[in-house]
Amino acid sequence: MTEEVALRFSVSRNQAFLLVETSCALVARLPNTLAALEKGDIDLYKASKVSQLTREVSDQVAEQVDAWLAQRLAGRVPSAIRRSVSRAVQKFDRDGYRERAAKKRAARQVSLIHDDETMSTLSGHLPAEVASSIYASLCRTAQALRNKDKSRTLDQHRADIFAERLLAEDGRGKPRAHIHVYVDFLTLTGARDDPATLAGYGPIPDWLVREIASDPNSTWSRLITDPATGQLLEAGADKYRSPASLARLIKARDRECTHPGCHRPAELSEIDHITGWARNGTTDHHNCRGACKTHNLLKEEPGWHTEPTGNGGMTITTPSGHTYDTAPEPLHDPRPEPEGDVPPF
Repeated sequence: MTEEVALRFSVSRNQAFLLVETSCALVARLPNTLAALEKGDIDLYKASKVSQLTREVSDQVAEQVDAWLAQRLAGRVPSAIRRSVSRAVQKFDRDGYRERAAKKRAARQVSLIHDDETMSTLSGHLPAEVASSIYASLCRTAQALRNKDKSRTLDQHRADIFAERLLAEDGRGKPRAHIHVYVDFLTLTGARDDPATLAGYGPIPDWLVREIASDPNSTWSRLITDPATGQLLEAGADKYRSPASLARLIKARDRECTHPGCHRPAELSEIDHITGWARNGTTDHHNCRGACKTHNLLKEEPGWHTEPTGNGGMTITTPSGHTYDTAPEPLHDPRPEPEGDVPPF
C-alpha cells in the first residue's frame, strides 16, 4: 500500500508511509486526536506527532494516551505536542517504553538526505548521550579554532571538523571520498556550462564539477554516448574495481535506482532483471537495470508486474492496475550533427 500511495501521489516512500500510518492510526486508535483534527484544533502534521509516538504501543495504551491528550492539543506547537505524547507514553507504558528504547538504541544508523543547491544533510540516529557528547566535542573544538580563525563562523567550523573527522578513514589519515559524478567532456573543459550529475543527488553546477575533477585524488572513467539521444553506449573500466562490463554499463547509465521517486545511487544498488530470469528474462542492457534492494524485491510481490521497454526502461503495473513508465535519464540533451568538417567529440 505504501508503494501504491507513493507512486499515485508522486511522493517519497517515507512520505507515503507516514500518510498511510497516520490515517490508519487516527481512524482506528486515536478518536480524540481525529476529532481535534476535524475541528481544526490541530493540522495533519501535528496529528502525525501523536500517531508516530504511539505506533508501537498496544491499543489499550494508545487509548489512554489519546484520552489524556484530549485537552492538551489545541493551540500548541508540534514540538510541545510531541513532548506531551512522549510523557504520556512513558506514564502509561513504562515497561514497554524501556524495551522499545533498548531496541532503538540497537538500531542506530546514519542517513543521507539531499537538499538543494549542492547541499545535503548527513545525520546519525544515535543514543541521546552519544549524540550530545559528539556535538559537545565539535563545539569545543570549533570554539578553539574560531578564536584563532575568524574567517569562518562557528557553524562553519563545526561542519568542517565533522567532515574532516568522518573522511579520515582511520581517524587520523588523509580524507578521501569515493563518489560518482557524470559530466559532459565539453563542460569539463569549460567549453560548455551544462550541469553535471552527482549520483544519488542530481544536477550540480559546472564550476563545482570542475573543482571535483581537479582534485588529484579523482579517478576518471570514459563514457561514450549517442549524441542523438544522450544515452550511454559504452562504459570504460572503473579504476576502483573491475566489475563485469554489463554491470559497469548499467550502473553508469542508470546512476541511481530506476524506480520512480527512489534516488539510491546505482553504485550502492543491485543489478536487477526487469523480467525475471526464472521467467526467461534475458541478461542484457535492455532487460537489466539498477535497483535498490527494496525495489528489486517489490516486483516479486503479488500484483506487481514489470515489463521492459528497452535500454533499462520499463512499465510498472501495480496491484490496483495503475501503470507507470520509467527509463534512465540521458546523460546529456540530444545534439544535432555538426555541419562541415568538425571533429567529433
